[in-house]
Amino acid sequence: MKLSSALLFAISAVTAKGFAPIATVPTARSSSLQGTASPTVEKESFQRSLLAAQLANKSNGKKAVDAPPVNIGWDSHQAVEKAPDSLVRPGDGPDGNYPMRARFEKMIREAQISITDAIEKIDGKAKFQEDSWIRANGGGGMSRVLKDGAVWEKAGVNLSVVYGSMPQEALQAATERGVDRAKGMAPGERVPFFACGLSCVMHPRNPFCPTMHFNYRYFETDGGVWWFGGGTDITPAYLNEDDMKHFHGTYKEVCDRHDPEFYPKFKAWADKYFVISHRNETRGLGGIFFDDLNDRDPEKLFEFAKDAVNSVVPAYGPIIEAHKDDPFTEQQKQWQLMRRGRYVEFNLVYDRGTVFGLKTGGRIESILMSLPETARWEYDHHPEPGSPEADIMDAFKHAREWV
Repeated sequence: MKLSSALLFAISAVTAKGFAPIATVPTARSSSLQGTASPTVEKESFQRSLLAAQLANKSNGKKAVDAPPVNIGWDSHQAVEKAPDSLVRPGDGPDGNYPMRARFEKMIREAQISITDAIEKIDGKAKFQEDSWIRANGGGGMSRVLKDGAVWEKAGVNLSVVYGSMPQEALQAATERGVDRAKGMAPGERVPFFACGLSCVMHPRNPFCPTMHFNYRYFETDGGVWWFGGGTDITPAYLNEDDMKHFHGTYKEVCDRHDPEFYPKFKAWADKYFVISHRNETRGLGGIFFDDLNDRDPEKLFEFAKDAVNSVVPAYGPIIEAHKDDPFTEQQKQWQLMRRGRYVEFNLVYDRGTVFGLKTGGRIESILMSLPETARWEYDHHPEPGSPEADIMDAFKHAREWV
């Protein structure tokens, strides 16, 4: 059985615990995927909304807890032809490290451009289309999506800057220590926050080319609490040990430049985090993953995140170049689609970014960009013993060391 990602999400949205009934969620627009131009901003209306938001924030103060700011909501995104030079504004959101917010946004903007440029060159056919949006009282984002390429069926690189307040359960979904972050808050009290991040998923055509995901983010919450999170991971349908040695070896070198303890710790963290618990297997073959990182000078952690995101192409690009023209059978393609089904299961059930976006009124097209266009589920499927499919299934069930 093969289902589109959109249909699968509609089913999941109705059945998943805690999701609002599908009828209450406005239909998401996908102009970026259709290649249509962004709608023109109605400037006067937006300026009135902006002024109202600023006045409300000024009169209510940053400590207001009885209602979310106006920027939280499924229909709060205002499409624009081009994003402002910076989506970070001093004074917006909870008090915090405003220079770090601006520097992190600048860094991931540059990374978004360099990564998408490199992927376009490898693909040789398709180009990324960009959607930009803003919210009335701060923040916004830019989604770059490539589809129908020679190498990639779908690839997306999303940047977002978000101000607002979130339910405590959203904070718990967003971070490893979510319960601690909300300690001392009254039941029902919302948590003011700032978040800035760059996320990406790339789904290649060839079954011997792995899917790749990364996410690098910087968070602040009320009271001066801050942390970095993120990582890069790889999801092959077929095991090539040389590819895994290259990918993991690249990120071990990145980690070692900053702290020799980072790679073993963050590799093990990825193996633990990317588990599809109801399948007792991992989504892929890991990489690095970290969260709640605030155990040293933020400048040092900023440099680590910068090094890691700028190593995406060196870690992933050569693997794609090596296999993008490999011959494959229809049976191998069907196996790739079944593994994509597992990818969908993890993202809709366990992924923190997806849950956080859904609970804080994020932009649906950007949140669900990670899903492949097609995936497959086959009832009670088991690979033939001794087959390449069985080999990688063993790696999904028993974590291996690659370097």
